[in-house]
Amino acid sequence: MRVEIRVEPADDELRSLLTWLRRDPDIRRTASVEMCEQAPREGEMGAVSDILQLVTENGWSAANFALALAAWKQTRPRTSRVTVRHQDLVEALTDCSDQEIERITRLLQESRRSDEGGTAS
Repeated sequence: MRVEIRVEPADDELRSLLTWLRRDPDIRRTASVEMCEQAPREGEMGAVSDILQLVTENGWSAANFALALAAWKQTRPRTSRVTVRHQDLVEALTDCSDQEIERITRLLQESRRSDEGGTAS
């Protein structure tokens, strides 16, 4: 499963998140995280932007990922918006509330089940 993560504003925040996720033992064991450039999607305006791309393996836990994101976000000195995308499903994390963490976890778990049921990722 491939998940895209965008941070706004991106500047050093995206690199900080990349480092954080790579240091998390659960993420490191079950996923690959890389920074890459993404052109705007069809119908979107804007320049090429940097995103994190997470590719998961067997045994990956959406809950561990959502909690790692929330833990990183709570360490940040300024407000940023983290957007998680898998295929056409998008969820944003702005205040690390339990509801946001639950929504991101549910989005990724449902996407994973859908992928395993034969839908291409």
